[in-house]
Amino acid sequence: MQIFFNSISGILIILLMVVLGYILAEKGWFDAKSSNLIARLVTQIALPCYMIHTITERFTAKELLEMLPNLSFPALSMLLLLALAVAIAQLFSVEKSHRGLFTSMFFNSNTVFVGLPINQALFGDDSIPYVLIYYMCNTTFFWTIGTYLIQRDGHRTAGFSWRESFAKIFSPPLLGFFLGLLLVLLDIKLPRFLVSDLSYLGNLTIPLSMIFIGLSVSKAGLSQMKFQKGHLLILLGRFLLAPLLMMLILSMTDLPELMKKVFILQSAMPVMTNAPVVARLYGADSDYAAIMVTETTLLTLLVVPLLMFII
Repeated sequence: MQIFFNSISGILIILLMVVLGYILAEKGWFDAKSSNLIARLVTQIALPCYMIHTITERFTAKELLEMLPNLSFPALSMLLLLALAVAIAQLFSVEKSHRGLFTSMFFNSNTVFVGLPINQALFGDDSIPYVLIYYMCNTTFFWTIGTYLIQRDGHRTAGFSWRESFAKIFSPPLLGFFLGLLLVLLDIKLPRFLVSDLSYLGNLTIPLSMIFIGLSVSKAGLSQMKFQKGHLLILLGRFLLAPLLMMLILSMTDLPELMKKVFILQSAMPVMTNAPVVARLYGADSDYAAIMVTETTLLTLLVVPLLMFII
């Protein structure tokens, strides 16, 4: 029961910041460009600094090298979820114009804007490397297979570029992770003033991420939430099948307990916030994607305490 209450406490920390972002958006504090600005601040400034600071200050080269091979577990989980998504889309006759987007949202999760702050709130900074392992795998799948599937739904002729996709895989947060990893492996110590700067900037990650989600919820509108067939199937995949599948895979391993919990939570995170943007680019149904981001993000706040009680 103590674990359940600790989970509720961690979620309340997150929820209050989300609510703040929502209220400020509803009061007109932010214009149309604000959410893009906050997203850029998080992904291009705060999160890379957070990665570098956390890795260089808390982990040894041996610990990091031992963790990297565990990429295989989230990769296996996502491949199985991808196959399940394709089968479910056929079995339940999901609209053909939505099948690519449906499949992408079904097997990819929001591992940074939601996953990172939730894990940090619940497990502390020790969880961050495990979060990053899952993030590396998830972002690779989304910007390759996920983006290709969304493009198939679209009616625009915007060409799919593997070069651009791989450039997005190696985004600032991931480059921050690799730089932190390199500094630790080479045993390079950063000057204290630089460590402090990285710490201050990195600490912006969680509050700005949560305010961003509040803005996104306000923009999509709570009135747009609809629990139709296509919506319910996404919720089934994100919050039931994904964590169950990950639990099954991890039950056959002797991985550290914290890594197992982080992987399970990461698998049950909401739909990627990038999905509506990519859908809009290729002429797919971006409104459907935006609504699913909103629904799954809000329901995450209910699902995580229950999931923590189980694991």
